[in-house]
Amino acid sequence: MDTQLLPDNLLTTQLKKIVNWSRRSSLWPMPFATACCGIELMATASSRFDLARFGAEAMRFSPRQSDLMIVAGRVTTKMMPVLQHIYQQMTEPKWVISMGACASTGGVFDAYATIQGIDQFMPVDVYVPGCPPRPETLIEGIMAIQRIVDEDGLPKGPRRPLQLAVEPTYKPVPQPVPVPLTVGGR
Repeated sequence: MDTQLLPDNLLTTQLKKIVNWSRRSSLWPMPFATACCGIELMATASSRFDLARFGAEAMRFSPRQSDLMIVAGRVTTKMMPVLQHIYQQMTEPKWVISMGACASTGGVFDAYATIQGIDQFMPVDVYVPGCPPRPETLIEGIMAIQRIVDEDGLPKGPRRPLQLAVEPTYKPVPQPVPVPLTVGGR
């Protein structure tokens, strides 16, 4: 194509790039905050850290209006069906951030009622480490989601289907054997 035929004020690009740019610049998070990570999530939207710089300040509490789920804090087996239901109601394309040690691995809560990582039951795109993670770390996680959107618009690799049966997949740690007490201190 001859460039002399195009006027100076014409911009040509791919539609895919424009759509990905608009998606990355207007992520609408669906917060699922259950513990101390939720406080750090709220701090991320404050003026000090200003999540609005990345276009993700519009926290949506309706899953049909959001495209980024941020799971912050511990998730129990009774909460997991609710979390899966909220995830299913979100429209495609959708992304998930697992924020903090509790959401990613169960954290210090090695109990039968705590899910030992939400990735057993739903696809996770970005893990944000920490207990609780600082707001800067969550912003880095949101920037990682933006890089995923820029690359292809959808997450790489096949998305695992949701496992709708809520069963813990970890093995409990054996409890220590109690020491027998002797009479008279001997």
